[in-house]
Amino acid sequence: MVVITGMNRNQTWMQPIFSYINSVFALHAMLVWALFLTAYFLSGSWLADILTACFYTFNKFDTMRVKYFIPLRESFSLPFLWRLSVFIIFTSTLCFSLCWQFNQFVFLLQAFALFGTWILDMVPPRKIQMLLVAQMTALLVTCLLQFINKMILGSLVMSFIPAALLLIYLKGEEMRYCSIPSRIIKVIGYSLTVLVFMILLQRVVKLLLGIDADDHIYKFIMSKFNVGHARDFDALLYLCIDAFGFLQFDTFEKLTNGVVFPLYVVTHLGMLIILFVAVLQNWSNHVHDTNVKDHSSAKKFHLLSSRPELAYHAGMSTLPMKYLWTPYTSMCILGSIGISDYKVWRTILSPFKTQGVIIQIVRHFMTLLTLTILLAIALLPLLKDLEELKEFWDPDTVELMEWIKSNVPKGAAFTGSMQLLAGVKLCTGRPITNHPHYEDKHLRFKTKELYQIYGRRTSQDVHDILTKYKSSYIILEDSICLAPSKGCRTPDIVDIDNGIIPDHGKAEPGLVKSTVLNTI
Repeated sequence: MVVITGMNRNQTWMQPIFSYINSVFALHAMLVWALFLTAYFLSGSWLADILTACFYTFNKFDTMRVKYFIPLRESFSLPFLWRLSVFIIFTSTLCFSLCWQFNQFVFLLQAFALFGTWILDMVPPRKIQMLLVAQMTALLVTCLLQFINKMILGSLVMSFIPAALLLIYLKGEEMRYCSIPSRIIKVIGYSLTVLVFMILLQRVVKLLLGIDADDHIYKFIMSKFNVGHARDFDALLYLCIDAFGFLQFDTFEKLTNGVVFPLYVVTHLGMLIILFVAVLQNWSNHVHDTNVKDHSSAKKFHLLSSRPELAYHAGMSTLPMKYLWTPYTSMCILGSIGISDYKVWRTILSPFKTQGVIIQIVRHFMTLLTLTILLAIALLPLLKDLEELKEFWDPDTVELMEWIKSNVPKGAAFTGSMQLLAGVKLCTGRPITNHPHYEDKHLRFKTKELYQIYGRRTSQDVHDILTKYKSSYIILEDSICLAPSKGCRTPDIVDIDNGIIPDHGKAEPGLVKSTVLNTI
């Protein structure tokens, strides 16, 4: 985003907002291309590529948020995620992590999946080590480019990767013979060991570097599951945003109507069964002096032995974020692979002793049949949707931005909601006192102080806060000040954090009734 801003700073023929929009659309076009190639590499069928792209397009309400919000940080970041499979891993990882503050959690899940493929002896350790080192290096470079972002250094993934690398090094590549129950115990033991190492290393790093920038994330997670911090300002801000709520059941209904979910479920269950069988076969075939290279020949008879990337994607499907889970990690790609992959159909038709030509005919026929059904269901609604000419309609906000550019000195600073101030900064270039970058403890504290303008504070308190941060103007919004009180208005959140009963709120332990009226 910084690069895009710099490129368009001196251009007068295009407004900055259109530069952002065009960039997002171009990046998501690249995303579809990356999904297209990934599906081809996994299945070897160009029909699978088309089916993957159709799944992504026709299920657009659940595969992307560009439909609703264009200039999100994730809109710049997520298109790079699946270029990990088709481009230089380090560069793609770096681009992904630079653009999105939640990159550490995505990479943690990736590292878990990679570690899982190693611990089950499905992938040689050297490949896992290479990927983990590339991932860690990209995160370290991101930390430097973001002016020593300590939150990355204190993240779980930056502690998990060294712990996993150490465990892989200590175990070595030599695989000694042992019984299956013993191997199960070892898998559990290695898993617990790496998790303990991860937690201990993170504690040490945070203690040595004094890192507490990510405290709000853990407060939010605990509050979401009703474990403490129920009245914390940062936790309430997240809990009151629908996007951070639990996944709704109608998501599965919509994805089922878009054909992709049933195929994904069948494919995923089949892969889990194959993975279970493959692991048992792999463990059963070990002898005293067998090494990793010898295992490749012993494992060639099952699907995942020669396709470790499928085991990886099966592990990645545990991602809790819908917009990662549906298009990027498993659903669109695995749904198409399950219906078009040659080895899948060879496994299904093996009891009938079918020849290779027949298998090719069957898989292409089933892929075309699925594509035909999908087009029959979703093509007309999509074409109708494309016929709708929509435009941004918010005359009050547009008038406000024009007034600021015409009547306010360039050095005047504004205070208001984070969302609106981001628009003020983008459209007018005027200074703002707080913005939506919420991954810095100082900035979070600053936002919390400035948001006291919405709470029951005296006029003198509000004046002192605004003077402290050299604010020239306050922007008030009806959606904040006049919204019905349901416990999630910004004034309610501020009052609850201050220990005050909000408007129309109930008396609860720890909350008192205030006689001070809202200043604004």
